[in-house]
Amino acid sequence: VQLQASGGGLVQPGGSLRLSCTGSGYTLDNYAIAWLRQAPGKEREGVSCISANYGNTYYASSVKGRFTTSRDDSKNTVYLEMDRLQPEDTAVYLCATLAPRRFCSDSDYEFHRWGQGTLVTGLQ
Repeated sequence: VQLQASGGGLVQPGGSLRLSCTGSGYTLDNYAIAWLRQAPGKEREGVSCISANYGNTYYASSVKGRFTTSRDDSKNTVYLEMDRLQPEDTAVYLCATLAPRRFCSDSDYEFHRWGQGTLVTGLQ
């Protein structure tokens, strides 16, 4: 039972990447899914959240308008499309399911399971 994040890599300024978060032995469709990132020497930061059922999306102000999260429950996968990437987006990106009966609109998140993270490096 695990979450697996993938799709990270090196990217030129202004470039794009798409990250995937897939459940293995773990069905995602009943969970809200968050993407978070942790840059070297910095605290972990919430990036986005997508709700279960209706797919409502929420974004940190630092990525709003550049990043898009979506979900394909038929593939048991959640995506993070990242456009106009900049060096300051460099971080390990992690996906996590919110605990049952927790919502993206909550002021504080309680997480259920975490993926292992994938590294995104924005080149100078």
